[in-house]
Amino acid sequence: MRELLPDSSKVASAARVSAPPVAAPIRATGAYALMDSLVRHGVQHIFGYPGGAILPIYDELYRFEQTGALRHILVRHEQGASHAADAYARATGKVGVCFGTSGPGATNLVTGIATAQMDSIPLVVVTGQVSRSAIGTDAFQETDIFGITLPIVKHSYVVRDPKDMARIVAEAFYIARSGRPGPVLIDVPKDVGLEAFDYVPVEPGSVKLPGYRPTVRGNPNQVLKALKLIREAKQPLLYVGGGAITADAHAEVHALAERFRLPVTTTLMGKGAFDEHHPLSVGMLGMHGTAYANYAVSECDLLIAVGARFDDRVTGKLDEFASRAKVIHIDVDPAEVGKNRAPEVPIVGDVRHVLTDLLRRDLESGAAPDPSQTQEWLARIDRWKHDYPLTVPQYADMLSPQEVIVEVGRQAPDAYYTTDVGQHQMWAAQFLKTGPRKWISSAGLGTMGFGMPAAMGVKMALPEEQVICISGDASIQMNIQELGTLAQYGIAAKTVIINNGWQGMVRQWQETFYEERYSSSEMKPSMPDFVKLAEAYGVKGMVVHNREDLAGAIAEMLAHPGPVLMDVHVNRNENCYPMVAPGKSNSQMIGLPERPKAEPEQALVVCNRCGTENPPDNNFCPNCGTKL
Repeated sequence: MRELLPDSSKVASAARVSAPPVAAPIRATGAYALMDSLVRHGVQHIFGYPGGAILPIYDELYRFEQTGALRHILVRHEQGASHAADAYARATGKVGVCFGTSGPGATNLVTGIATAQMDSIPLVVVTGQVSRSAIGTDAFQETDIFGITLPIVKHSYVVRDPKDMARIVAEAFYIARSGRPGPVLIDVPKDVGLEAFDYVPVEPGSVKLPGYRPTVRGNPNQVLKALKLIREAKQPLLYVGGGAITADAHAEVHALAERFRLPVTTTLMGKGAFDEHHPLSVGMLGMHGTAYANYAVSECDLLIAVGARFDDRVTGKLDEFASRAKVIHIDVDPAEVGKNRAPEVPIVGDVRHVLTDLLRRDLESGAAPDPSQTQEWLARIDRWKHDYPLTVPQYADMLSPQEVIVEVGRQAPDAYYTTDVGQHQMWAAQFLKTGPRKWISSAGLGTMGFGMPAAMGVKMALPEEQVICISGDASIQMNIQELGTLAQYGIAAKTVIINNGWQGMVRQWQETFYEERYSSSEMKPSMPDFVKLAEAYGVKGMVVHNREDLAGAIAEMLAHPGPVLMDVHVNRNENCYPMVAPGKSNSQMIGLPERPKAEPEQALVVCNRCGTENPPDNNFCPNCGTKL
């Protein structure tokens, strides 16, 4: 049956978008109700790509854009839309919004939805769907996106009646941002967008969801137990994850660390939650974390996990992770507490609220912390920092990836950084020192192609800020079509390609664990000329081969008023170290610099497994990880 457009004289137009809430209903379409509801929830930017089933929504979007109520960014691939909306949310703390049509448009969003779900990022994803009467008939461009995405969303809806639209949008925003954040899908059949009805807006925060009550405040008795353990610990470690970023708990983490003189390590998602220039910082831990962070977690007697989920890339061999430590686990998601490691003190609640309560109770007790309590522990960590620093190699005839990233960080210390996934991501995590919400990287899913669309989203959200994507020559080609989006809108995000002609991390694993069988990992054959490719899109392209050109080229890139793609050729065989091999404990790292010889007067302990001489204060051998 031919679908009829509603009578425009009876349908609300976008001119009413700024009108205050009214008691009486107005005649409107489902598409208008959607757009009006998005604006009421503070949406300013939408990333998307149109198609047949979502055209009623885009038609209404056209009217809303004409009023200046919001702005749509036309991406070149729907995956770019989901990553841009994701990064928009990470950088601002707001809910990101993206659109895609039915069928392939919706399925192209799946990778971005999964990326957001794994990293707990609030998204509202709107997909078009075939008309209600055609659902289930294998109609043209029909897919069951509701069913496809069930495992990778926090919640999802199919709008069967336009009268439900405003309520569904209000619920979606509340669910996406409350508790542990995540993506929410709203699937809108085409005829629902076209159908006129008596529209009554639903204001943000007015919905009530029976049975959904995220715990915000921690149990007071558990908070007191945690405080007691912190006061007693001699070798404590504060282990901070992405939950601290989500909760905006940066000040509370800093206050806790300084009050009790706690060394602080962060996960990949937690970067920026604590100042990495601070003397209490030990950097990132885990598979490619700093040696001193991994030794600290292996030797600590109390591990205070704040908004972290004991991910396998962090823990290494789980039964040897912080094996000597009691654990305090603070997380807003009760499903994460005790999932991988049973804590002595579990606390379910919003990280910022829990830490605020803990600090308040400590101050009210009148008991001042003992400044010498962790003195020996911090001195020991300082020795590890001295003995096992992160190193920046320099070669006579080629650039190292590390020195490129260090120079970018030196010239742009306050930038927002996005990354793709691979060796360059780990080097960036090791060497870039970032602030709250300024580190934006796909951690849980490890999505290649994330970096450039993510930079696009951050720059749209924060146009006055410097935004830099660190990518690799393999990752960049996953979504390189978004150069067209950067060019069309003049989005001045800068992209630095660390080009070694490989899928770098794949090559490193093949070298280390697969006897150098480099199966399908070399990218140098048919490598595009990135400068010409960028210029074909209307974007400034640059290439760097030599150390003497590096600093000047970075300065030129940063000074350029528009988007830039800079291709930096580096040592092809550089590996990312330290590295914890799969199945090994965090103390069993490979690729460490040779430890300086101990002072002669020290009584050394010889490892009975590998023969390495160790200082007497080592409990584990750094060479092989054996307990001494």
